[in-house]
Amino acid sequence: MKATELQRAKNPDLIASVTAIKVDAPHPDSLADELAAMANANGGTLILGVDDSKAVIGIAYDALDAVEKWLAELCQNKIDPPLDIMTQHIELPDSAGQLQPVIIVRVLRSLMVHKSPNGYFKRVAHAKREMKPVVLARLFQQRSQSRLMRFEELAVPNTQLADADALLMRNFLKANEGEPGLQMRRLHLSADDEGESRLSVAGVLLCTLKPTQWFHSAYIQAVAYSGLSNDPQDQVDAKDFEGPLDRQIWDAFDFVRLNMKVPARKVLGRIDYPQYSLRAVFEAVVNAVVHRDYSVSNGRIRLHLFADRLEIYSPGALPNSMTVETMQMMSMPRNEVLSSLFSRYYPVRDSGLGREYLMDRRGSGVDVILAESEKLSGKKPVYENIADMELKLTLYAARLPDQEHDL
Repeated sequence: MKATELQRAKNPDLIASVTAIKVDAPHPDSLADELAAMANANGGTLILGVDDSKAVIGIAYDALDAVEKWLAELCQNKIDPPLDIMTQHIELPDSAGQLQPVIIVRVLRSLMVHKSPNGYFKRVAHAKREMKPVVLARLFQQRSQSRLMRFEELAVPNTQLADADALLMRNFLKANEGEPGLQMRRLHLSADDEGESRLSVAGVLLCTLKPTQWFHSAYIQAVAYSGLSNDPQDQVDAKDFEGPLDRQIWDAFDFVRLNMKVPARKVLGRIDYPQYSLRAVFEAVVNAVVHRDYSVSNGRIRLHLFADRLEIYSPGALPNSMTVETMQMMSMPRNEVLSSLFSRYYPVRDSGLGREYLMDRRGSGVDVILAESEKLSGKKPVYENIADMELKLTLYAARLPDQEHDL
């Protein structure tokens, strides 16, 4: 169905699913603000020809082409950078049952941040909101595809190359590949800051003993509960894992491994029944650490282990217009430097995890999480995008056998 093809739609429920409704030639500045707000959020749909009470008013047939042209010019001239929209003519029944022509305007979530006549807006629930400076800065960082340097490559103020730990640097430095500073620059572990060599964000996260000295939320908070809810009375273990990122990964992985239940039966030999696939847990922790948004200053990774499920919260919206529905089909890392280095310099200590290095260059981590977890528990893991602020993953525990002997 082409975007401008006239269709007959007799289902009034369509109106209830749209993001906004407009009638009687809305002011161009106001409409531009609405469209930009949708693009700066998760996209949306707007109907021209329906009033605020959701009553169908319609647009004159001979005005449809002119309205569509007016929309295109508005998106080109009133929104910066210009916004691409999709339009569609359909007919909806009015209160008397007569079909009236309206225009459907579909706005996709944009890779860019759009400014409209009255500022920078973002759609929140059923209204547009002007973005505060900190929200706007974060959105620019999340969406910018044209910046010269990714966030992880930026120089960290008040750092020196000497802040890198010598033992940690052994992972990267080769005897016959040049001066250490040059090797660090090639690997994006350091960056130039007005003539001074400083550690990059990636350099701090991978090569210092305490990254939280510069990034206060660059750690994992892990809590194990005996029950099903976040009740302090049910806490059985709680730890904060700091240090370089690879250490955080192994510490968090071991936390789950040691706190999950592994009942066993002795029938012609011992058979263990773990609550979770360790391969899935490993992939989930690695993905949370590698793909989180380190520009979020007040969000740490949270790992909550309950009696029936494991929840992992990773700060930051999904990058590059990805959605929870497309994650399994697309591999678009937010932190390309971290992903690359983890796939080349960090061997896995346990051969049972099914890979040689921390990261798989093929981007198969989500597939492993979904398949391994569902095979063990019978329930498919659930990804949730929470308010474009963090990604939540829930892994469900396997049902324990009736007769068991906890280790």
